[in-house]
Amino acid sequence: MSEEDSRSSEDETSEDEDINDYYNNNEDDFIDNSDVERGQDGEEIMTSDYYSSNEYIRKRMQELEYYDYQCLTGTEVEEKLAKDTETTAELLNISPPLAQLVLLANKWKITAINTRLKLSPVERGKLLVESGVIAVLPSHFKHRTEHKKLSLKSAVSCGVCFDVFPVSDVTSLSCKHMFCRQCWTQHIDFTVKEGMNAGIPCMENDCSVLCPIDFVEQFLKGDSARLYRDHLFRISVTTHYRCRFCPGVDCPVVLFAETPKPRRVTCKRCKMSCCFECGNEYHVPTDCETIKKWLVKCADDSETANYISANTKDCPACHICIEKNGGCNHIQCSKCKHNFCWMCLGDWKAHGNSYYECSKYKENPTMTNSSQQTQAREALKKYLFYFHRWENHSQSLRLESNARLKIQSQIEEKMNRSEGTWIDWQYLLRAGELLAKCRNTLHYTYPLAYYAGGGSEKALFEYQQAQLEVEIEGLAWKLEHAGEYQRGEVENQMDVCEKRTQTLLARFVAN
Repeated sequence: MSEEDSRSSEDETSEDEDINDYYNNNEDDFIDNSDVERGQDGEEIMTSDYYSSNEYIRKRMQELEYYDYQCLTGTEVEEKLAKDTETTAELLNISPPLAQLVLLANKWKITAINTRLKLSPVERGKLLVESGVIAVLPSHFKHRTEHKKLSLKSAVSCGVCFDVFPVSDVTSLSCKHMFCRQCWTQHIDFTVKEGMNAGIPCMENDCSVLCPIDFVEQFLKGDSARLYRDHLFRISVTTHYRCRFCPGVDCPVVLFAETPKPRRVTCKRCKMSCCFECGNEYHVPTDCETIKKWLVKCADDSETANYISANTKDCPACHICIEKNGGCNHIQCSKCKHNFCWMCLGDWKAHGNSYYECSKYKENPTMTNSSQQTQAREALKKYLFYFHRWENHSQSLRLESNARLKIQSQIEEKMNRSEGTWIDWQYLLRAGELLAKCRNTLHYTYPLAYYAGGGSEKALFEYQQAQLEVEIEGLAWKLEHAGEYQRGEVENQMDVCEKRTQTLLARFVAN
């Protein structure tokens, strides 16, 4: 063995030992005394070292992965809504239909309503006005109302068609704006069929009073009445801060959580997953507001730049055109056998310890004094840098999803040839599932990196992001070439990959 090979072997051994030491899971090592200081009263104070300890990582992962929620049917949700309505009606001393208007306007937050009532006696009136239950009428409306009260014994003019009707054929809400029953019927029926996205308002211009359910249903029959109930249920769920419709196509399940958080929830009926807080795909470690901005930017800027993520690239060694058909970014040219990185086209050998250079965007220090045009060009360059990597991992997730189906077929073929049992090959399926979970986390690190400021915090994030990327691509490569690796090698790679993911999430996911 040459001196150079010997040094290389020693370096690899040293690196493996460092990884094993870093990810030692011995229970006695979760926290040591250096992580804890004591205040004057003897209370334990955690130092900065504690937040990178295994104990902290374990606790944070429990908070992220174990979330208490329910998958409810429509009937179960209606029972909860009815109970909340009765509670609010008693609290405000109003009828349940009017209490429902208050809840809809306040996202069904009974505790917030109760807190507000305790602040001041006038808060009740303000709450009813803001919720569309009552109106504060201008002085000229008061005179008009008094005039109507004096003439109720004879006839009343409708405020829409201006025809004169007997008292029995006109009605009003709490605002006392009188309209004939025919106009009310047309107004309500039209609003319902148009797909109402909020409550049905009074027909008077600039009147904020809304129609309660008992008022509406006296004008609707048959299909219109059922459609109104459906709309009202949909509006109630979408405004409820503890509820969210399952994102699955035509799935009737409603997801319910006592404590709303940006956590992964999965429908038990259709198996679709989403973030409970915002309803998008689960996007840890990026927060909901950031991912919304990123998705809007992707929809706008990518089209503006006429940017299409390339599915083919030339081999940097022999320049043959290569199409990526797997999720792994470690590519081996089928012609010249050159190993390179799909992301940056660099030699794969250089991605062992310094892979973060590939995933780290390098700011141009001369941009501060450049022209607006140059700065705009640099901003687009930065965006495309992160978007390309975001899109690349999205493609890898799709390809690896198909690969997992192929692995399952291969396992069945091995069993048919008596090459082990189903249990013997389960580790490949677990590896595929873990790879998808870890890559999804990596996928959503790029929006966070794009919007993050500079400094040591971002440098640490990019370092951990890059380390995670190294392990993910290592696992992807071993899974795609499973026949060339022993089970222990694959499982060791799974263990390191999972712990890299946990370390990043525990450090950078907001509470």
